[in-house]
Amino acid sequence: MIALAGLVFVLLSVVGGYLLAHGNLLVLLQPAEFVIIGGAALGGMVAANPLPVTLGIFKGLLSLLKGSPYTKAVYLETLKMLNDLFNHARKNGLARLEQDIEEPAKSPVFSKYPSLLKNHHALHFVCDTVRLVVTGGVQTHDLDQMMELDLEVHHHGSSQPSTALATVADSLPGLGIVAAVLGIIITMGAMGGPPEQIGHKVAAALVGTFFGVLLCYGFVGPLAAHMNKLADAETQYYHVLRVGLAAFAKGLPPLLAVEFARRTIPTHLRPSFREMEQAFRSAKAAAGAAA
Repeated sequence: MIALAGLVFVLLSVVGGYLLAHGNLLVLLQPAEFVIIGGAALGGMVAANPLPVTLGIFKGLLSLLKGSPYTKAVYLETLKMLNDLFNHARKNGLARLEQDIEEPAKSPVFSKYPSLLKNHHALHFVCDTVRLVVTGGVQTHDLDQMMELDLEVHHHGSSQPSTALATVADSLPGLGIVAAVLGIIITMGAMGGPPEQIGHKVAAALVGTFFGVLLCYGFVGPLAAHMNKLADAETQYYHVLRVGLAAFAKGLPPLLAVEFARRTIPTHLRPSFREMEQAFRSAKAAAGAAA
């Protein structure tokens, strides 16, 4: 939602400044210029990217309305999940985890965290890693390298839509010049006509350049940058899972393994150790009451 507010502010600033200079808004309404620039940009985007990337651009634009799902509360819940999972393995043995990772929805650990169950990639990332730990035979450094490769592949895929949208933004000023040149060609064909008509056609041509530059730096470029930051936030979340799981695979105590994960959370979203410990106690008390 903050991205939408920023776009509205850009629009109000540009239009407001134009009106303060006693500009005529009707002059800026040039449908032909909009069709040339918007259509060319959309066609170039479709031609330059595979269908999954193109669909990812539209999905990413819709996700901007929601913002990043990885809040402080989500990170705290993730730490609670890791703590429950590690303690469950410590008390009942690694072999018991096989049932949890095969059917997470029925697991006494994962079923308590519906937000994780909805995040299919994160759930598979945790379950596939725990499966290797349960199976054994994989060295800790090899397991960590495998998780790192998984994160690199996922980040590359999630950042492709934002990169493609940034390319579209870079092309918009050039497409604005194309629209302006076409407008000048039309103007040259009207030479000898009334001065008012020629002035109107020149203004229409210049609107194409204005529209292309404004879309690039005021709208599409910032949206692409915001999408890229959301992809980085998602990768950071998986990195927290990776560090916690790697510490668990090394044989560290559950609380210490979770503390490793907590230290990798971005500072503005990281819960304090006291907050984490209090959340663990509350969860334990709730489980005891339910039992």
